[in-house]
Amino acid sequence: MADLVAPALEGLGYDLVRVRFGGADPVLQIMVERQDRSGMTVDHCAEASRTLSALLDVEDPLPQAYSLEVSSPGIDRPLTRSGDFERFAGFEARIELEDGMAGQRRFRGRLEGLEEGILRLQTEQGETELPLAAVKSAKLLMTDALLAAAAAGAI
Repeated sequence: MADLVAPALEGLGYDLVRVRFGGADPVLQIMVERQDRSGMTVDHCAEASRTLSALLDVEDPLPQAYSLEVSSPGIDRPLTRSGDFERFAGFEARIELEDGMAGQRRFRGRLEGLEEGILRLQTEQGETELPLAAVKSAKLLMTDALLAAAAAGAI
């Protein structure tokens, strides 16, 4: 699905953040952000939704009925691309691994960056290195520092 929708979004000036599909009443959630990293508005989401709706009507990639939901990632956004871990270095995040590492699957701490596929995270116990390939999900945590950076337009 990402390969289908990403080029259309890029043509509009947006980057694809995440695609999810599921639920009892199936929803195709497509999360986008502006390529210039400025704020998303309802009008931006509506523009992306209209374009993607037309594309999905023509391509018909899903065999069942579903609802399309286009949204921005928000401040406490998911981290889905390797560049996100560099871009948001210095901010707090919650990381969950596919499989545990030393008996632990969930980590919380300050992102210290990514180097050669290894995510560095400063936790209360010290710096932890996590293989990016093992990350199941990652999300920024709402903190005063994150809110201040967003208000200043720094992220």
